[in-house]
Amino acid sequence: MTEKQSPHTYGNSHAVHTDPAAIDDLTELASHEHSGHQPTGAVAGYRPGRTLRLRVELARQLRRRRTQLILGFLVLLPFILVIAFEVGQDDPDRRSGGFVDLATASAPNFVVFALVVSGSFLLPMVVALFFGDTVASEASWSSLKYLLAVPVPRHRLLRQKALASGVLALFSLALMPVVALGVGVVWYGSGEAVSPTGDAIPFSSGLLAIALAVCYLAIHLAWLAGLALLLSVSTDTPLGAVGGAVLVSILSQILNQITALGDLREFLPTHYAFAWTDLIAQDVDWTDIANGALSATIYATVFGLLAARRFTTRDITS
Repeated sequence: MTEKQSPHTYGNSHAVHTDPAAIDDLTELASHEHSGHQPTGAVAGYRPGRTLRLRVELARQLRRRRTQLILGFLVLLPFILVIAFEVGQDDPDRRSGGFVDLATASAPNFVVFALVVSGSFLLPMVVALFFGDTVASEASWSSLKYLLAVPVPRHRLLRQKALASGVLALFSLALMPVVALGVGVVWYGSGEAVSPTGDAIPFSSGLLAIALAVCYLAIHLAWLAGLALLLSVSTDTPLGAVGGAVLVSILSQILNQITALGDLREFLPTHYAFAWTDLIAQDVDWTDIANGALSATIYATVFGLLAARRFTTRDITS
């Protein structure tokens, strides 16, 4: 999932990563090499705010094969679901079960079904991959210390990496529902969004509910993003960071199924994972949605602060 990148030599003894941002930064520093130093000891013309620019990091991540495969699969998934429904046998009594039985009732219902089936594993895995791979992959390539030697301030490097991962994760979360909506309109029409309880809302209200559902998912999965980022700055193995975050998510989902835990389940980060389904109703109950957003924000803040502290104090050797 990662690509080995060879370093080039700059000057007499310093190796740099082939990242275009790093090359640009070294070129800029070299141009000011003979202009003296600032009172702080930095090379004249050096600007920390111009190192590791976000657009360069995004372009670099988009060129990676793993990013292209993830986005491609998210586009392909709605078509796979349609084929599965066309090949299988449809239940004539659509309101007898959950969102699975209602998936082919309308385009909004098809989108809701796609979000439900992907919300337990696929979407969390995508978020964990973008955030867990971001710093650990640089360490696995032995290029992290060269990025810091450009020099890129540690807090800026972590922030830019997290921002790039967040943009890609948000784009991924929105991409699949948009494609599913288009596919659903073609195959199942723009009808009402129907809930398992029998509530039906107009197509326009269904679109609003889907948009709010995606926003909620982005907030809810922030806890997983923070955890994956913490693991990414704590290990030199991308697979360990990504896999560790996914395993914690799976464990939380398993514990959430144990009713004997009672109210303790409310403290699990995945307890409110599907609170967004309450949006498919005429009178929306916002209690679980608000609790889920608050819980995810607290977890994300704690993990994010721990990741920042860990990265700024860590001895970088790779």
